[in-house]
Amino acid sequence: MASRQFTIHRYLPGDREGIARLIVGIQQGEFGIAIGYDDQPDLKDIPGFYQTGSGDFWVARAGGAVVGTVALKDIGNGQTALRKMFVDAAWRGREHGVAQSLLDTAIASARGRGVREIVLGTTAKFLAAHRFYEKNGFAEIAADVLPPAFPRMKVDTKFYRLDLTAFAAA
Repeated sequence: MASRQFTIHRYLPGDREGIARLIVGIQQGEFGIAIGYDDQPDLKDIPGFYQTGSGDFWVARAGGAVVGTVALKDIGNGQTALRKMFVDAAWRGREHGVAQSLLDTAIASARGRGVREIVLGTTAKFLAAHRFYEKNGFAEIAADVLPPAFPRMKVDTKFYRLDLTAFAAA
């Protein structure tokens, strides 16, 4: 079976409702996290929060619907925080390639903007996410070595970093 088609683009104001529906739906429905749209001020001001410095926000769309998101938050010192990596359940998996395309887009952008390191936090129960990040070169790190400006979330218990300088000579 051929994979369904999707596109990836930088955030546009018309994406906001679909982004909120996707992210909050996954947070509440799949993972039982007691968080809503109003609890996430970054989603209310994506350009001001993410699309500054080396940061940005991307959206995957299929058939007009938002099916995935990923963001980089510039935290200074040549570092960004990977945030808001969400993919609709129907679009997950290697056969669709949405998550991989979103991550590849974010990493390519970070490299192009001179970012040296991408850091992320996740929860211990997101086992598939752990495997995905590790497969993509992220290494687990201890919380006590996180950059001082890293925006740690209450639910984050596991942390990863990707050293972009390690591949600079390749």
